[in-house]
Amino acid sequence: MVDALSEVAASGRLEDVAAPGFDPVREQLGRMAASRGRRGLSPARIAGEAAALRAAAAEVLGVEDQGSTGREAQAVLLALTVLMGTLRVVIMETTAGAGEELIARQRQQLLEVATPVISLWEGIVAVPLIGTLDSARSQVVMEALLHAIVERRARYAILDITGVPTVDSLVAQHLMKTVAAARLMGADCIVSGIRPAIAQTIVHLGIDLGSVLTRSSLADALAHALTRDGIEVSRRAAGAGPR
Repeated sequence: MVDALSEVAASGRLEDVAAPGFDPVREQLGRMAASRGRRGLSPARIAGEAAALRAAAAEVLGVEDQGSTGREAQAVLLALTVLMGTLRVVIMETTAGAGEELIARQRQQLLEVATPVISLWEGIVAVPLIGTLDSARSQVVMEALLHAIVERRARYAILDITGVPTVDSLVAQHLMKTVAAARLMGADCIVSGIRPAIAQTIVHLGIDLGSVLTRSSLADALAHALTRDGIEVSRRAAGAGPR
């Protein structure tokens, strides 16, 4: 750290956060910020820790904060103060960037965890969607579904939107793209969970889902896929005992 700061001081760019000497500082700070961030420390706390380097740097330079009367010593302390101030700015930028990267990774992981692909039957997979379906999540859904279709040799893919609160034109567009991609992979796609309120919204918005096979529930979608696969599905009569 001292060598890096010395390089910045030698360049005369004490107030320039883009000075080349700060590059190794950023690398070291990036590692430090990542470990501190995992422990829940804020960028301000990390900057405060780095501020303690000033006393150590002054000691290395052979000057003291108190009692320095020589012009050279005062100039060194002034330059050191300016340099440490710039270093704090670099720390804030680096830690903020590391925090944004961590948040982005965590968000991607949450999207993947919140979008599981379930095997309902041999050759039949389903994706239960819960929450808002935005562009980022729809991309994760499409990638996960296509991967499952290939890996499990699925002939039918069910998109269950029972847990999707509202369906607008953007959500419908995402669903249409996913259905089209599944068809290109050789799987018939069924959209289930069409509740009365969602059906009315789709009609009022004038969204055309005529080319998409829909069912009111996941059970109905599974029964349709099984029937298409040559498996007879029948409802048990009320009061009938187990067989």
